[in-house]
This record gives sequence, structure tokens and C-alpha cells, in this order.
Amino acid sequence: MTNKIKPFETIASQFQISHESAKYFLGRVQKSFKTERPPHKLILEFIETQNFEFLPTPYEAAEMMYENGTWSYALNSAPPILVDDEDLEI
Repeated sequence: MTNKIKPFETIASQFQISHESAKYFLGRVQKSFKTERPPHKLILEFIETQNFEFLPTPYEAAEMMYENGTWSYALNSAPPILVDDEDLEI
């Protein structure tokens, strides 16, 4: 039996986030696509080639994968942007 490192473990280590957050990130990247969802391994390979200083949002990662042809299946609509009440001027 080999101790293979899972994609979420690599992302968690690289970006200093929890395993749960890394799993959530990978799942949300997959859910950004309408029908065909990229495997976690492909998402990880893409993230590693981009040399990000900070982990992008899942939708941003999916959008970049689509735009550069890594995964050329239809995307869902972008999620709404959350705004803190403090950011609103009345």
C-alpha cells in the first residue's frame, strides 16, 4: 500500500489552509462547471502551474481553467459577490 498524497493535502499544505477548506475549494471548483466536472488531480496540476501567491476563489480558478483550455466545458454563472454591511455607504 502506497501513501499517496491526495490533491487536497497538497493544496492545504501549499496555501496553509485546513484539509476541510482544501476539500471545499476543490469541490467548489468542480461545481463551477455545468455538467462535466474536472477531477481533483487536474485542478491541482493547474493550480501548481499558475504559481499563485494566494489561493484564488473556486470560481476564479474554474474560469482560468476554462479560459486557458485546461477544462473547456461550460461554466455556471459566477456566484454573487458578498458585501459586508461596513462596505456599504448609505
